[in-house]
Amino acid sequence: MYHKRRHRIMKHTLISVFLIFQISCSTGQEKNKQMESKQQETKTYPYTNKLIHETSPYLLQHAHNPVNWYPWGEEAFEKARIENKLVLISIGYSSCHWCHVMEQESYENEEIASLMNEKYVCIKVDREERPDVDQIYMNAVQLLTGGGGWPLNCFALPDKSPVYGGTYFPPAQWKDLLEKLVLTWEKDPEKVKQYARQLKEGVISSEIVKMQKDPVDFMMTDLDEMVASWEKHFDKKEGGNDHALKFPMPSGYEFFLDYYYHSKNEAVLNHITLSLNKMASGGIYDQIGGGFARYSTDKYWKVPHFEKMLYDNAQLVSLYSRAYQLTKDEKFRDVVEHTLDFIEREMTSPEGGFYSSFDADSEGEEGKFYVWTKKEIESVLGKNAKVIEDYYNVTDEGNWEQTNILYVTETKEVFCKKHELDPVKFDEILRNSREKLFIEREKRVKPDRDEKILTSWNALMLKAYADAYRVFGIEKYLLAANRNADFLLNQMDEDGRLNRNYKDGRSGINAFLDDYSLTIRAFIGLYQSGFDEKRLLTAKKLSDYVLQHFYDDQSGMFFYTSNVKNDLIARKMEISDNVIPASNSIMADDLFLLAVYYDKPEYRKTARQMLVNVKEQTLSNGAYYSNWARQMLSFIYKPSEVVIAGRSAKTLQRELNTYFLPGIILAGGDKPGSLPLMRDRFIDGENLIYVCRNNVCKLPVKTVNEALREIAEQ
Repeated sequence: MYHKRRHRIMKHTLISVFLIFQISCSTGQEKNKQMESKQQETKTYPYTNKLIHETSPYLLQHAHNPVNWYPWGEEAFEKARIENKLVLISIGYSSCHWCHVMEQESYENEEIASLMNEKYVCIKVDREERPDVDQIYMNAVQLLTGGGGWPLNCFALPDKSPVYGGTYFPPAQWKDLLEKLVLTWEKDPEKVKQYARQLKEGVISSEIVKMQKDPVDFMMTDLDEMVASWEKHFDKKEGGNDHALKFPMPSGYEFFLDYYYHSKNEAVLNHITLSLNKMASGGIYDQIGGGFARYSTDKYWKVPHFEKMLYDNAQLVSLYSRAYQLTKDEKFRDVVEHTLDFIEREMTSPEGGFYSSFDADSEGEEGKFYVWTKKEIESVLGKNAKVIEDYYNVTDEGNWEQTNILYVTETKEVFCKKHELDPVKFDEILRNSREKLFIEREKRVKPDRDEKILTSWNALMLKAYADAYRVFGIEKYLLAANRNADFLLNQMDEDGRLNRNYKDGRSGINAFLDDYSLTIRAFIGLYQSGFDEKRLLTAKKLSDYVLQHFYDDQSGMFFYTSNVKNDLIARKMEISDNVIPASNSIMADDLFLLAVYYDKPEYRKTARQMLVNVKEQTLSNGAYYSNWARQMLSFIYKPSEVVIAGRSAKTLQRELNTYFLPGIILAGGDKPGSLPLMRDRFIDGENLIYVCRNNVCKLPVKTVNEALREIAEQ
């Protein structure tokens, strides 16, 4: 279940094998009331619970609920054991709209809170800090109901075994569930325990990956068939997939870019450019301040769910940078530059870390910060208002809920021709109008910002800056990437391992596989951007740590949680790619690249086995295995190793980076290095480019054009 639009009906269907949980479904509708603003620290609160000592903004939002919330930890479960109570594990995140609704309706309701405190031990979890906890109990709720989402409310025994759960509940339904469940626990605890054992076994056994030992080949024809099946679901008019809710899903387009490079499938290229142009023109993209919202609620990319997430914007910066590299579409450059302006302005901490998100709501209304009335625009822009209103589809009555979302339906060329405008003059009007509207918008109350810093999401943005630098050569992008890399290592690296989180000088959650795999990938990308070998060495050290503490030799895959510390009922694996690619698919990618850089065939063997294990799923469901499919291309078309050596290595690198070349692995520097790829590459006074494959190199050349010919011949 994803967040629904304001005022829309929220339906929640409960399916349970417990006959006693026959609770009729009811409809919940958000109350149209203003959400309370943040309280001043000097205020005296009637209630304060144990969340007050946490740093997570989401947990702190609940620190003054009348519910006696505990953070995730043994203290809560020990209390449940001593008092023989069921545990409520309630999971959400700070920019989750319906999490706020349930808080207002139920968790701030003193009568309901009293029932929760008397009969249960209640735990609040920030899913962005503890995705491992979320994995377990989301899996349980999905097994129970066939669906899931946030807020996630799962009941468990004192030993952490899940019993029952669901997502959003209206107040009356929530109270009814609390009363019936505790009655069952008190009257027939053995029946509840037996069911919990069965559900726990289901959670443990689900998503198990088996090692495939039969010989497997990877064929381009297989990927051709997969893409042909996927293509049936392309929206060929508006881009994206052919359904109403539209998520950017950058991983799929990253695969399409690489697939097009090898296949020259024009339909795929058309889909990439159409989708990226439509997204950049729609309301999902902040036309005034830059950056993307989480998703669109319609098929036109017009009406977004207004929350802005770091991970979306990071991946889209990388995607639009690479798309520009291929197409040279200036609109894609504009998107990258404005999105990174937004990140620098709004999402960067003084230490060089990146904050997590902005809420959808401000002053109690979804999207209020971003939308405009026609009168507001006219008061700001004066004589230029009419042309800007036409360009952004602004109307007197409003194009969305009596206000206007700014979005574009015509290219600048078509718009200027239609309105007999000089394109250069219009660009000037548009630029000046954006600036004026931005200044006016800054006077509004902004949505709340979640200022926790997460390693995996920071790694995505680090790589985004590195990718943007490679394509556009803007030095401040490389500086931002290096600053963030230093921050991650200085604040989050303890004794060779990473932490998950950082806020207010505290960093205490052991990192998960996505934190490691994405950080490794980011540091590889940082090396490829600046030829700083210490970044690559860090990536290798982290990979060796992952192999030691996360690898499962029974399946040939990696667990999501480390063996160093694990306080859950099961160790799960993340296999399918979603909005963020699966940590296992990223780890396979990392090992493949490091195998080349450090001449480690065992890394490559591990990466290949992982891909073999999921080949069948990849080919049958490419949309959710897109990063695996991208990795498959690396085994079908062996990449060229391109080494640039000499004093002008970075100059040659910048020239090479103007070309879209996903089929190469790049190394180099202006002095001899320790990498096997750099051995015996330097000749005094020469700038040389070596094009190799499987460590077999052609004669070195001196120009990028010569290197491009050699790459094409391989």
